Amino acid sequence: MTRTASNGRAKAPDYTVPAAATSVLGYTRAPTEPPLNPRTATASPAASAERLLALDVVRGLTMAAMVIVNNPGDWGHVYWPLRHAEWHGWTPTDLIFPFFLFIVGVSLTLSTRTLGALAPIVRRTLVIFGLGLLLALFPYFPFGRLRWPGVLQRIAVCYFITVVIYRQVARSGIGRSKQATRLAVVTAVLLFGYWAVMMLVPVPGGVAGDLSPEGNLAAWLDRAVLPGRLWQRTWDPEGLLSTVPAIGTTMLGVLAGLWLGETGRSGRAARGLLVGGAVAVVAGWLWGLAFPINKNLWTSSYVVFTAGGASMLLGALVWGIDVRGVKGWTKPFIVLGMNAITLFVLSGLLVKTLNLIRVPAGNVGSIPLSEWIFDSFFVPLASPHNASLLYAVAHLVVLYGVLALMYRRRLFLKA
Repeated sequence: MTRTASNGRAKAPDYTVPAAATSVLGYTRAPTEPPLNPRTATASPAASAERLLALDVVRGLTMAAMVIVNNPGDWGHVYWPLRHAEWHGWTPTDLIFPFFLFIVGVSLTLSTRTLGALAPIVRRTLVIFGLGLLLALFPYFPFGRLRWPGVLQRIAVCYFITVVIYRQVARSGIGRSKQATRLAVVTAVLLFGYWAVMMLVPVPGGVAGDLSPEGNLAAWLDRAVLPGRLWQRTWDPEGLLSTVPAIGTTMLGVLAGLWLGETGRSGRAARGLLVGGAVAVVAGWLWGLAFPINKNLWTSSYVVFTAGGASMLLGALVWGIDVRGVKGWTKPFIVLGMNAITLFVLSGLLVKTLNLIRVPAGNVGSIPLSEWIFDSFFVPLASPHNASLLYAVAHLVVLYGVLALMYRRRLFLKA
């Protein structure tokens, strides 16, 4: 989700918008503060009294990190935690996309609309997917060389398929515990199935278990099936086959959401997320010894490892914010998280626009406006790495100003 300026995540779930809101130019205007009830109709009255603020904060933290890692002033001077791992392994940046998909899964269990009419879910999926294509095409719209896979496109697919699976289970009339068991089985099938296919099925003309960038089965399938262009010439990190385990990431978020629906905002909820997350981190690391942790392949070990980390972060914030009531620092991240789709789209459009506009630069003719801003205002301030980081932070601050204004006016982008 975080390699380029156009990468990011989908809109905030329905429960960020009051039922009585009115639509304004594709946005939802809330006449009052957003509702504080994140629970479904099956939640207990005590558990439904307030909104789960920790979820908004995790979403906002994820979005802030996405903007910063996508928009350095100079790609040649970026601190290593703000870069992706080259292939096997991970860095903090590699946690951003799966953390977001995990939160998508949690959120859909807490939205009353998930089990409602299917048409709004289909519409939301198409809007998210379409925005991903729009950002891929902007500003020159090269339809013949369109990259069909992408971050928003993957989010849309994972959201829709996960919702369909969850609806089938949740409408079966069984309790949360049995729902969780069935969903866990589906998730295990996705993850072990992907592991088996990637490790046991040989690429035509190749060998089974080849996990190299060009030799793995997922890359071969993308080259054979996908039209347009790939992210790299021979492979794409958001390709077809690797979307299967990404659905598993979202499903693990659903399991966490069911746990929260059962336990509410309590110490028990936080402890369960922390302990379960720690177990998943260890299990993912151990699985990685045989099936390496790899974001580009979205390996099953990567799914379990990163979902564990997301669960631990959510558990810690549930404890600190919703149980202990330490909320004073959360407002900026709530602002970012509640208009996540707007932040993602604005970030992608802004960086591409700044690169499109050119300004005179003496003997070299002209340079992109983004480069001129960086050289004029940030390079003189600090060392190359710090100047590059300050530029990214400034990018976030500018976008935060827009979102803060929308938040004050109770405007939330709604698909």
